[in-house]
Amino acid sequence: EQVLGLSWRDKDREMMLADLQRSLGTYAALHAIPLPNAVPPAFHFDPVPIGKLPVPQPRSTAKPRQPAAAKRPATEVDWAFAGVATLSGLIRSGEVTSRQLVERSLARIDRYNPELLCVITPTKERALEQADRMDAEAKHKKFRGPLHGIPYGVKDLFAVPNYPTTWGSPIYRDRMLEMTAAVVEKLDAAGAVLVAKTSLGEFAQDDTWFGGQTKNPWNTARGSSGSSAGSASGVWAGLYPFAIGTETQGSIVSPSRVCGVSGLRPTYGRVSRYGAMALSWTMDKVGPIARSAEDLALVFAAMHGADPRDPSTRSLPFEFDPGLPLSRLRIGVQTSLTQMNPRPNATPEQVANAQATIAANQAVIDALGRQGAKLVPVTWPTDPSGNTLQFLLSVEAAAAFDAITRDNTVDQMVIQGAWPNTFRSAHFVSAVDYVQANRARTLLIQKLDDFFKDVDVVIGGGSLAATNLSGHPQVVVPTSVSETGNLAISFVAALYREDLALRLAHAWQAASDVHLKRPPKFS
Repeated sequence: EQVLGLSWRDKDREMMLADLQRSLGTYAALHAIPLPNAVPPAFHFDPVPIGKLPVPQPRSTAKPRQPAAAKRPATEVDWAFAGVATLSGLIRSGEVTSRQLVERSLARIDRYNPELLCVITPTKERALEQADRMDAEAKHKKFRGPLHGIPYGVKDLFAVPNYPTTWGSPIYRDRMLEMTAAVVEKLDAAGAVLVAKTSLGEFAQDDTWFGGQTKNPWNTARGSSGSSAGSASGVWAGLYPFAIGTETQGSIVSPSRVCGVSGLRPTYGRVSRYGAMALSWTMDKVGPIARSAEDLALVFAAMHGADPRDPSTRSLPFEFDPGLPLSRLRIGVQTSLTQMNPRPNATPEQVANAQATIAANQAVIDALGRQGAKLVPVTWPTDPSGNTLQFLLSVEAAAAFDAITRDNTVDQMVIQGAWPNTFRSAHFVSAVDYVQANRARTLLIQKLDDFFKDVDVVIGGGSLAATNLSGHPQVVVPTSVSETGNLAISFVAALYREDLALRLAHAWQAASDVHLKRPPKFS
């Protein structure tokens, strides 16, 4: 502690010791990875393998589609659970105004947020002013695109002027930032209307923040998972049609799975992080959460693109073609999706859950096969292991929050055994091991590049750690929803091919109604 210039309490040291003892095995695994001298570190992170250029999707011959005119919802609940595409068609046809949608959304937030704890700050004044402006434009037949007038929520680690940006922590409960996050700027320009800053687990971990634990709409006795907790919970409870989340290692995928919504984690560098909390500069990504893959595509189309304020970003085309024949895609199926491998001491309940998961996965595979998909079994590469390199996130997070660790402001955080302990422990990671892990990450990127030479999309998510370290895009959609627990399936695509992962997710949702189901308590 004297060498590092830090001072901690006895109870802090006691928590750290267990972490450090566990880390010894991680370091040993890292040291076992062969790293020839020619392997460089990935300090300036780029998901594109060394010696290659980013390969964007080819230009589509399909014309961009505007959402078709939709049937007017019959009840207030039908309005609440209408998706982006449906609402967009209704606004364009004059069946509804943006102000009406925004007022409905704000009313549901007022009614249900005390139980769900999915919104930290409603943005009522901003929302109503925006809605009126969008309606004035609509009267003159000026539409900014499919998001024109649509309400949405944004994870409260993005800055929005005149409203607190709390990062889910009591440390910043009243902190105001007068910049506007790039993703909010983009959605403003597209005509979307911000109605809420949604909850996140403190500093983007899990689902517990200074106001409590964000709840799962299907079972409010359970949490929503995190860290994009309120974005997923509020979408599935019908509070807003879509929301923006972030992922460093599972923070879009996990709450989408648990709450039963559709989520997209884009390729690293696809969406600007300007105005967002930095957790890990080489792993943070921004993506949408919505009720369907089609809605995800509509939102992502408005979000992506280069931003000089975030040097990690690139401008590459994105064109979602919902009619692309599945027969044209090279689709891999993770072999473990339909294999029963129960643990030796598995309980009957665990076995039953595994059987239900396999049945749900098989339903997706069968549905895609009926639509012409040619599926081949694949096994994800496991060497080098993404889990071995996970301490890269801890080190970067500790650097991001070094100041409040050094002055002990972290003592005010909600769960001391979570980030505060990680920040303290990460100071003991050797700089040499950090560089070596980045070099091993280069090998991981190359290994996955070789893997995706033979497939365009893989059904099954592989390792969250590995694909977040490599920067690959992932779409997760529900396969079964109920009060006892939700099941989901993932589609991981080659770099910058979000369109293909979304195409497969859309094909599944065209053949099923799982994504249309509503949690009974909120419908």
